[in-house]
Amino acid sequence: MNRFIILIVASLTAACSSEVVKQQTSASEQKIVINSNIEGKGPEISVELYRGKTFYYPLMAIWLEDEAGNYLQTLYVPKAIATGIFKYGRQESNKWTEGPKRAPQTLPYWSHKRGVKMSDGLYMPDQANPVADAYSGATPAGSFILNSHADKQINGVLRVMFEINQNWDWNEYWTNDRFPDDENYKMSCQPSLIYEAVFEQVNPGKGLKMKAIGHGHYSGKTGELFTDLSTLTTALGIADSIIVRIK
Repeated sequence: MNRFIILIVASLTAACSSEVVKQQTSASEQKIVINSNIEGKGPEISVELYRGKTFYYPLMAIWLEDEAGNYLQTLYVPKAIATGIFKYGRQESNKWTEGPKRAPQTLPYWSHKRGVKMSDGLYMPDQANPVADAYSGATPAGSFILNSHADKQINGVLRVMFEINQNWDWNEYWTNDRFPDDENYKMSCQPSLIYEAVFEQVNPGKGLKMKAIGHGHYSGKTGELFTDLSTLTTALGIADSIIVRIK
């Protein structure tokens, strides 16, 4: 099996529910080690994530696309995204409790790429149509290493995609009253940030640096990619770096 290495600048958070999670020490800090899709028959893919200065429990999706940008599969999403059940999903007696919540603004680019429409017309997973446990897990509090597998063997150019979003992350442009009638926007403010790394099977072992290619729709109404990043500030600091190795 060929070996490929992709270097990515970003930051992520992820963990695994049914998979083994353990601690591993790096030169700078401890990283949580997460295993997902361990039964996959394709190449092993590891994603090493280093948190940035503004990292604070963001939600994210990691997935694969082909050269033309067609969705292939998800590698990881947090359990809350996979099931539609959030730790702070609803308010009861003036307290936040776990419960279902629809949050299309969180990861609109991934959810529309995945293309599974729910009964309420949204593309975010819900209780009735969750993402399989093999691809989901808890949200880690810091840097981590995700070890995953593609579902099957992959030939040709491969795109590794990453979308990340942090709730209530406003700035001078994305203020919390910019769209006063849009409740989904108010929970997000700065929209999701999308990163991409494209590698070919002609230079095994060579590194590529992932770059931010745009952001998602501010309230998740569409799966459009907006390429102007000039209005984003702290969102760009959620992630410091990501290293992806495809073996």
